[in-house]
Amino acid sequence: MHRFSRSRPALVLAVLAVLAVVSVVCFMTLDAKGSWSFVLPFRGRKLLSLVLVAYSVAISTVLFQTVTNNRILTPSIMGFDALYVLIQTGIVFFLGASALNAQDPQLRFVLEVAVMVGFSALLFRWLFVGEERSLHLLVLVGIVIGILFRSLSQFMQRMLDPNAFNVLQDTFFASFSTVEPTLLLVASLIVLGVSVVVWRLMHVYDVLSLGRAQAINLGVDYKRVVVIILMLVSVLVAVSTALAGPVTFFGLLVVSLAHALIGNSLHKYVLPASALLAVVCLVGGQTVLERVFAFDTALSIIIEFLGGLVFIILIVRGKQR
Repeated sequence: MHRFSRSRPALVLAVLAVLAVVSVVCFMTLDAKGSWSFVLPFRGRKLLSLVLVAYSVAISTVLFQTVTNNRILTPSIMGFDALYVLIQTGIVFFLGASALNAQDPQLRFVLEVAVMVGFSALLFRWLFVGEERSLHLLVLVGIVIGILFRSLSQFMQRMLDPNAFNVLQDTFFASFSTVEPTLLLVASLIVLGVSVVVWRLMHVYDVLSLGRAQAINLGVDYKRVVVIILMLVSVLVAVSTALAGPVTFFGLLVVSLAHALIGNSLHKYVLPASALLAVVCLVGGQTVLERVFAFDTALSIIIEFLGGLVFIILIVRGKQR
């Protein structure tokens, strides 16, 4: 039994890696018609966008839960999704519905990422510069600001023309089939750069999960490390949201499943397991959506439904304990 518990994480990672490869192969080859010289690049760009979003959401959620020491929180609670909706609503409200499609995709992507990262940087500066404040206060402020952003968005939406609102409404849900290929290179470079820092800090995550006092006693520069991790989380969330749209509960879904499958909280197992699960869910789900249901429903709606159920289950279990 003890030997199985030690080999379980490796076995789970191996199975998830196989499932991820199978999902990728099925996505690239199933029901492929026409010339492969067209099919492979076309599906390859879409596959890259799915993998980037899956990886970014999974890694950012694990790291955010580590620094907050809470497994039911996700980075979206900081108001990123609400800020994204506010940006889209503001564009339509002030510039018109045609402005959403008329803008240069690369410029729009860079501006959205810059606004979301700048917003988080202001929060973190207020939190960590000057008087010491708790992470719980940061989360609370994020929730309040998120409510403010949603209220402003709803106020502007009520004054929009119905046709303009219909155009705007399409941006409220994550879309994994309409990602601009010109954005993939920029997003890939950003995620790659963040990943280098994320994996170089691997040795401190397990210590941080013990709590602030224990981490400081064990020699971790807590303030500096937490600021770095939160900025990395902000960049990953901003990139994934600007690339495909908001996915509120997806990170919670895959990270909770990863913890359950791995059986422990060691980040050297949980981080890759979460990323692989996210790839399986997005790539496999998109494959089923396109080949079986023929786009009759949106993958993001299914993901949000399942993630919401997991969120409720975690809250109920926490109360029972």
